[in-house]
Amino acid sequence: MGGFFGAVSKNDCVMDVFFGTDYHSHLGTRRGGMTSYSEELGFQRNIHSIENSPFRTKLEKDAAAMSGNLCIGCISDTDPQPILVRSKLGLYAICTIGIINNSKELYEELLDNGCANFETMSSGNINSASLVGALISQKSDFTEGIRYAQDKINGTLSLLILTPEGIIAARDKYGRLPVIVGKREDGFCVSFESFAFQKLGYSTYRELLSGEIIMLTADSCKTLAEGVSEKKICTFLWTYYGYPNAVYEGVTVETMRTRNGEIMAETDIKNGKLPDVDYVCGIPDSGVPHAIGYANRSGIPFARPFIKYTPTWPRSFMPQNQAMRNQVAKMKLIPVHELIEGKKLLFVDDSIVRGTQMRETVEFLYENGAKEVHMRSACPPIMYGCKYLNFSRSTSEMELIARQIIDELEGKDGVAYIGEYSDANTERGNRLREEICKRLKLTSVEFQSLEGSERAIGLPACDLCTYCWSGKE
Repeated sequence: MGGFFGAVSKNDCVMDVFFGTDYHSHLGTRRGGMTSYSEELGFQRNIHSIENSPFRTKLEKDAAAMSGNLCIGCISDTDPQPILVRSKLGLYAICTIGIINNSKELYEELLDNGCANFETMSSGNINSASLVGALISQKSDFTEGIRYAQDKINGTLSLLILTPEGIIAARDKYGRLPVIVGKREDGFCVSFESFAFQKLGYSTYRELLSGEIIMLTADSCKTLAEGVSEKKICTFLWTYYGYPNAVYEGVTVETMRTRNGEIMAETDIKNGKLPDVDYVCGIPDSGVPHAIGYANRSGIPFARPFIKYTPTWPRSFMPQNQAMRNQVAKMKLIPVHELIEGKKLLFVDDSIVRGTQMRETVEFLYENGAKEVHMRSACPPIMYGCKYLNFSRSTSEMELIARQIIDELEGKDGVAYIGEYSDANTERGNRLREEICKRLKLTSVEFQSLEGSERAIGLPACDLCTYCWSGKE
């Protein structure tokens, strides 16, 4: 995943971008960077690894030494960005968010057509922003080049381009990710997260349409290419990725999650599956508002039987090594013994992906005296690895616990029955839940339905991407 923030102002706006980009730190864990432009100093760029230290501490001194009325910043889960590009379109900085699934085919095609080289990381992988810049340069202007790049890429591409004249922003053509413009009396900003600019004095100006391309200067927000109202925005932004006070397409993350929990409780009550437990609890952090909604609707008290210790490890998906991530996740959970020992507990988590950390969490609860542990997933079973945003680090769909179980029960033909396995009211759906309970040592498990997720968001189903759950494009 990743996020970006840019600003263009009549005044120096570097610190705006520093703070605005920092507010995207929940979206990425590997690289953070900023590039500014001033007539006196030209382009100034700084990029750092943020795997072991957050964006703010790594970029604080750099930002203080930078200046300019134009600036962009990026948090990336993959590549060092923003990068500087010199092409026939001039010298500019670019940062991208999304995923390119056909990068090998694209750079081989470009090399065959005469492209000399690409910026390459130590892993040997091509920097995605460098590849996008090469695609853009195949056309005679930025607008035509961005359209060409988005059409060629299999995946998702939103971007910011910093030129001496202003900032060009483009939302991906299917609207899977948000891009929002803010306005202040001295200029404009552009952001993934709407809340990132509220503390900086900007107010929401408008959201970009799917595929829309704009040019921001201190005095104007000009549309370079029209977008379309149709969209396929990622549902996982509300369920998991989005920060609680983020607003996407007019729907606030925190209120969606609370409503989602209420719907799950209503479903359990209707189906006679509301368990007799002492407390409803949330797996911190994103599971908590889902759990509050469940508790409110069910009438079962909400409690926090363990606290997540975050001062040294603020993000659960750090570091990169899976074994170390599991160990860190375990070390972070500090029990409140009187809320666990001898108690029957129902937990709500944002999702069940591989199940590795959840199994360790359940074991931790039993080790501290829990009598029963029930689990509710705030989204349907994840059946497909995301090919649009790379929200999961899974290298194979067989890493997904639901797909593992289906494959073991059905073999290669199991994919034909995924819909039944997702549905709690079918024999196959019950078998999936029984097997997950066995593997994760749960007393019971249930999942939010696809319809329940869509209802909690409140947007038309045709506007939402649910590929990871349904496999539907």
